[in-house]
Amino acid sequence: QVQLVESGGGLVQPGGSLRLSCVASGSIFSMYVMGWYRQAPGKQRELVARVFSSGNTNYADSVKGRFTISRDNAKNTVYLQMNILKPEDTAVYYCNARKTVAATGYWGQGTQVTVSS
Repeated sequence: QVQLVESGGGLVQPGGSLRLSCVASGSIFSMYVMGWYRQAPGKQRELVARVFSSGNTNYADSVKGRFTISRDNAKNTVYLQMNILKPEDTAVYYCNARKTVAATGYWGQGTQVTVSS
């Protein structure tokens, strides 16, 4: 069982930045694929970014060049640095941990990000 706790969401103006953090319980954090997903009202949950145990990363096209995912295995923490935020980035952001890309894995409770002037 893995428990995930997100933090760092909030209200920011367009063009601003936020950094999300997700702390995971458990001693095998380093083996998991860690990802950030988001769900906007009326839309399906979508992958934003993920980082593999190797350090390789994937990003949604909509966030490439603006968002950076990273992990600190010593702290059991994954981060999402979000820059040049746009109103369309507004969503609840969820942290996910899974053993493989095909697995469902575990979810955090979500943190709200609102981009508005």
